Amino acid sequence: MLARKSIIPGEFGLQGPVSRMPRKPVFRDRINKARFISKSGSCNLAHKNIREQGRFLQDVFTTLVDLKWRFTLVIFTMTFLCSWLLFAMGWWLVAFAHGDLDPKREAGIEQCVTNVKSFTSAFLFSIEVQGLIINAIMLGCIFMKTAQSRRRAETLIFSRHAIIAVRNSRLCFMVRVGDLRKSMIIGATVCMQVVHRTATPEGEVIPIRQVDIQTESAAAGNSIFLLAPLIICHIIDRGSPLYDLSAMELQCSDLEVIVILEGVVETTGITTQARTSYVAEEIQWGQRFVPIVTEEEGVYCVDYSKFGNTARAATPQCSARELDERPSILAQALQRSGLAQQSSLRKRNSARRKNSSSACRRRRDNGSGRHGKPALVAASPRVQFGQSVTVT
Repeated sequence: MLARKSIIPGEFGLQGPVSRMPRKPVFRDRINKARFISKSGSCNLAHKNIREQGRFLQDVFTTLVDLKWRFTLVIFTMTFLCSWLLFAMGWWLVAFAHGDLDPKREAGIEQCVTNVKSFTSAFLFSIEVQGLIINAIMLGCIFMKTAQSRRRAETLIFSRHAIIAVRNSRLCFMVRVGDLRKSMIIGATVCMQVVHRTATPEGEVIPIRQVDIQTESAAAGNSIFLLAPLIICHIIDRGSPLYDLSAMELQCSDLEVIVILEGVVETTGITTQARTSYVAEEIQWGQRFVPIVTEEEGVYCVDYSKFGNTARAATPQCSARELDERPSILAQALQRSGLAQQSSLRKRNSARRKNSSSACRRRRDNGSGRHGKPALVAASPRVQFGQSVTVT
């Protein structure tokens, strides 16, 4: 028979008088909206109703580089064919006007275009003598498409989730970045932006408001040395847009945090940029990134299988403003965390002692079974009928 609790959900059952039920804060449901930057770094933006399409033709080279490969190859193929046909028609007309195509042409008269006797020969002659300008444009376009900075950004990785935890007694927003290649990114910098929808006191609605938030490296004015994966930290202070958000309010918000990593590629000297974003569901409160750099045989090793792994950390559920106004909240959270760690440690020690005692018992039982059970009762003497036996 099913329990009553499984039949009727708890939120529909009365737990007691209405006056005794504590009132919980009501937060609005988060509206599912499209993210501004995808996890891969591409911009989720569509341009519509562009009337001045001719502006793209004023910069033909950039337009060809931005096109997809299939469109670029089709355009170059059609350009070559059209140019060959156009010049072949020109050479054929020159030969026709000069009379080089006349089969009854008198011998000894020099031809204007050598060996052009038909349109096919004119087409082959056109392929041989022209096309250098188009070849130069095509080679430059292919080089730029293969050497684009976004190719290098494929090996710049970000953690799947962002975290919010206490570091140095301050509430911080943190992400982890890394570079899979051994070649360095020179002058690497990381910047963050919060994108959200807001409204002014005058009633103006701003659908995409971008607010810069500083990281520790940006505040110091230094670039990062991305030799190994680093944790980029943003201290949630009074100037941060996350200052008034608690753990519950964060889950109901519609903000999006954009992280941009930019630097110069060491091998090519081209500036590259890698991007990603984190919405409210991808920000974990009260977590900390696990260490992934270890020293083995005099060499530092990075375990990328744990790149995005996190562990629980003692973090108050309140906002950074409440934490600044009431510092005792942090002390209480740390005290509860310490008590929980001590309790878990005692449980592990007791479980270890139980396991060790049971293992010793099994070894003792196995040892007694191998050597034979000890005799507990002395062997009784033989008894013959008709005789009395005295047992002492």
